[in-house]
Amino acid sequence: MTPKLRAARAALAALAVTLTALSASVVGVAAPANAVTYDPISGSGSTWSSNALDQWRKNVSSNYGMTINYSGNGSSAGRRDFIAQSVDFAVSEIPFQTAPEDGSPPEVPSTGYAYMPIVAGGTSFMYNLQIGGKQVTNLRLSGEALTKIFTGAITNWSDPLIKADNPGLAMPDKGIVPVVRSDGSGSTAQFTLWMSKQYPALWSSYFASGKMTSQYPVGGSMKAQNGSLGVAGYVAQGYGDGAITYVEYSYAKNAGFPVAKVLNSSGYYVEPKATSVAVALLQAQINEDPASPDYLTQILDNVYNNGDARSYPLSSYSYMIVPTALNATFTEKKGATLGAFARYMLCEGQQQADTLGYSPLPMNLVQAGSQQIEKIPNSGGGVVLNDCHNPTFSSGGALSANALADSAPQPAACDKQGPDQCVTGTGGAADTPTDTTGTGNGGAAADAPAGSSSGGAAPAAAASGGSGTAAVYDENGAVVSGGSAVAGAAVSSPFTLPDSGMGPQQWLMIAALVLLLAAVIIPPLASRRLKRSGGDS
Repeated sequence: MTPKLRAARAALAALAVTLTALSASVVGVAAPANAVTYDPISGSGSTWSSNALDQWRKNVSSNYGMTINYSGNGSSAGRRDFIAQSVDFAVSEIPFQTAPEDGSPPEVPSTGYAYMPIVAGGTSFMYNLQIGGKQVTNLRLSGEALTKIFTGAITNWSDPLIKADNPGLAMPDKGIVPVVRSDGSGSTAQFTLWMSKQYPALWSSYFASGKMTSQYPVGGSMKAQNGSLGVAGYVAQGYGDGAITYVEYSYAKNAGFPVAKVLNSSGYYVEPKATSVAVALLQAQINEDPASPDYLTQILDNVYNNGDARSYPLSSYSYMIVPTALNATFTEKKGATLGAFARYMLCEGQQQADTLGYSPLPMNLVQAGSQQIEKIPNSGGGVVLNDCHNPTFSSGGALSANALADSAPQPAACDKQGPDQCVTGTGGAADTPTDTTGTGNGGAAADAPAGSSSGGAAPAAAASGGSGTAAVYDENGAVVSGGSAVAGAAVSSPFTLPDSGMGPQQWLMIAALVLLLAAVIIPPLASRRLKRSGGDS
């Protein structure tokens, strides 16, 4: 090989090395993170938060090489797993129960722990209702109507109380099927807490203790299903016409089904969008005593009765329960992984909250959560607020400020309690308006998608599955054909964001590989050609 060819090979190799370095730097913090080895960690608990957690786990696996295992087995099971030290963290909508309502022993972990807020959202009421063969997408319900539905006091969609909520709909003479959770659930706890606070007489007449419960007392025409996917999946089936369930808003969006707009204390029917949840939680009270075992747990009485017209009454947030001491299974290396994952959730992860059907945490909860991260052994410290790209943060804003709430639109006149009813669809059916079959002038919601101000909803394609899942279930939620789900648990497909495809880092890596191959292949070929050329002369 000639000196010129050797120099060319060296130049190509150097250029390839340079491009490799550039590909690492183009993603900023991702390159150093990938150089770190993270021990896998595992957690269990809330299905209310599962869609957010599943997306975040996928993100940190792809971007930072972390393995975060999570089982959405319900908040109650998650808290029990944490106590048994069979997981490294748990996720729950309510704190450990010192006097569980099912008579089980008090939930008392043997090692230290802390509650860290991870995501906010609205407990929504996903339903499947048709009028004249067309899917209703603009149902409205007062708190009284909801409570009576889920306590068996209202059993038909033509009930006068429901008709009063929906002047624009000719409500059908059709039985209501309330679908509730069969497992211990934070969603159940939040919903029953709301009923016990807002409608104590109705709730106590159905549930003798009159208190919050994680295990829903099943009665009447109710159907019980396991997990958020189970209740959402049941409602989404063809036999689900007439059914309604309580579930995190994310699941309704994913299944392609609408949610009921709930009447707030200002007399407006509101959907649990990210903005309406953000407004509602401005009135949340938080245990701010760092010495309290319930530090950062939520008190929602003022949220339920928030006087802002934009507020969604059943808004709350979910906690991650993190260890503050090492134990038989939780090591310092796991602490480093959990700390890094927690920082990601509070900042970068919140950017996807709205898309996933949740509401991002405001600055005050991010800062408080950061303090909890610092308690995790070997966590690597809390969040640097100046580098935290959370969508609720505003430049120079106070800790109580929320940029998302500040930008929330006022509701439309047709969403006010009265003779008119907006025709705009909600939840996963936001693009499908509903014909006015009753009285009133209709109209569009304040943030309605383009073209949704007129009626003409098509027959519900989702009635045969909604989420596109291939499985078909019987009326008890058992699989009868298709899919691979466990019998007795109807499901809907998990929500994921679209793949972003090839980015700058990937293209630079490909270019570097091509140059390295060129440095290996081209010089020998050129050398042989030169030798032959020299021989011919």
